[in-house]
Amino acid sequence: MSRTTRRITVGPVAVGGGAPISVQSMCTTDTRDVAATLAQVKRLAEAGCEIVRCAVPDREAALALSAICAASPLPLIADIHFDHRLALASLAAGVDGLRLNPGNIGAEWKVREVVQACAERQVPIRIGVNAGSLEKEILARHGEPSAEAMVESALGHIRILEDLGYRQIKVSLKASDVRRTVAAYRHLAAMVDYPLHIGITEAGTTWSGSVKSAVGLGILLHEGIGDTLRVSLTGDPWKRCGSAGRS
Repeated sequence: MSRTTRRITVGPVAVGGGAPISVQSMCTTDTRDVAATLAQVKRLAEAGCEIVRCAVPDREAALALSAICAASPLPLIADIHFDHRLALASLAAGVDGLRLNPGNIGAEWKVREVVQACAERQVPIRIGVNAGSLEKEILARHGEPSAEAMVESALGHIRILEDLGYRQIKVSLKASDVRRTVAAYRHLAAMVDYPLHIGITEAGTTWSGSVKSAVGLGILLHEGIGDTLRVSLTGDPWKRCGSAGRS
């Protein structure tokens, strides 16, 4: 089975549109520690990782991305929460993608500034919906963080970017249980043609997390759903990448 999606690029890595499914990971280092972060990125690259994400909790971390991007063997995605200024600083540092939910960063002009900077650099945005952090009004309507609630959240964020004319988007819908995650991805896959980043959030330790991820990702990939993936395990991200990577 296959699902036709738009194609975006994260640095040199094509995602969607028939491109091979890419393997991602996330650094566990303090991004402000350039040497430690680069060492981990290089180790991930050696393990077969193709895209890596770094947390950007403050301006110091965003500024450190300049040196990291300059020496990284992999395209970098900046993980942004709430503060559009961190997104702008990360883009200026040279990142290849943003993980950012536009509905969480405030006024429309802030979103517009980020979208304009992304458009100038041809940088995609990943909308990352997590069952554990849904909007209060959505939870109130659904009564629980259901698959339908997750999809409603994703569609709301997508609509914000579409209204600004931006469609270099990929989307993730993650829960810690397999059934809800699979249901959410199935639902959204039938509604939009954006590439999907798949994974089970907080999957657990190496053994239990690998089993949960294998089941969830296996179901989705068998159904033609998923354009890039990350296995979320406790501990060394090198092991996570090894669980997802190709030998």
